[in-house]
Amino acid sequence: MKRYSTLLLSLILALALLTACTAVTASTAAPGSTAPATVPSATTAETVAPAETSLPAFPVTVTDQLGRSVTLEQKPERLVSGYYISSSLLIALDLEDQLVGIEAKASQRPIYAKSAPQLLDLPNVGTAKDFSIEGTLALEPDLVILPARLKDAIETLAGMGIPVLAVNPENGDLLAEAVRLVGAATGTTERAEALLAQSAALAQKAQSFAAAAEGPAQRVYLAGNSTLLSTAGPAMYQSTLLTSVGADNVAADIKDTYWAEISFEQLLAWQPDLIVLVPEASYSMEDVLADPALADLTAVKNNQVYQMPKDYEAWDSPVPSGVLGQLYLASILYPDQYTQADFEQDVADFYEEFYGF
Repeated sequence: MKRYSTLLLSLILALALLTACTAVTASTAAPGSTAPATVPSATTAETVAPAETSLPAFPVTVTDQLGRSVTLEQKPERLVSGYYISSSLLIALDLEDQLVGIEAKASQRPIYAKSAPQLLDLPNVGTAKDFSIEGTLALEPDLVILPARLKDAIETLAGMGIPVLAVNPENGDLLAEAVRLVGAATGTTERAEALLAQSAALAQKAQSFAAAAEGPAQRVYLAGNSTLLSTAGPAMYQSTLLTSVGADNVAADIKDTYWAEISFEQLLAWQPDLIVLVPEASYSMEDVLADPALADLTAVKNNQVYQMPKDYEAWDSPVPSGVLGQLYLASILYPDQYTQADFEQDVADFYEEFYGF
């Protein structure tokens, strides 16, 4: 069905090319901006629902998330993505077959093997720390998508006549901007809006369980990748995942804008109701439950230690499927309202619709 959809969109684009040229502008945000860490909100459902909009004709001009104006004379057919978030987004927009180059370490992203295994054999263009301009040029791309922090590489490629989009999806709002930006630049506006509308609907669903819950909010400790004693303060996207579904982040008083290190004594003093490990944690739930230093924790005593699923994408970060992180948290916070089976069905439906598996 994805192939029939692609054919239909191609026919619509062909008709649009005969009638109009459209300039599309996305909101801008510089990397490292102080935009609040947000996740898709129920209040955004109306603003992102597909409206009666036509697909953009080419040439099209967009403003990327570094505030740069980028013009594409025709629909790009050869795409290079140097960022795992934009690579995942291109799959969701049904553009995996147009990718000719991808970021390094693609084999570490389970979503590629499940949804577009051919990406694992593509040439890689390096990492954010070691990006290859030469390797990118050798692929003769029509469009390159890079994280905004690679500003020097972006300017170098642009100076050589290569259209480059800078994306900066640091939180839910900026991710939505990036989705619309890439959708406009690739002629997939309709599918981009469908992705945003579905994400908003699922966010509303996750948040509805908190509204219906009785009693005080549950107190949650979110543990980071490297160690149990690393956690996210209120300035981080991960903390907003908790609050979006009605949980209290026990680390709400931390001022750090990155992962903060705490002590065993501090964790014991907080006494969270639940402990949630992020997907890519280097330790396990069993490690936490077996640690004698944590034996007096309420969450350990009650066996309320969980880890977000890690078989797809890191749902604790603003990836296109990040709304599933909200749904997961809702499933463990409100199991009487939202069962594990219901959660798994929502995940399956989302990935089937946008990732083809």
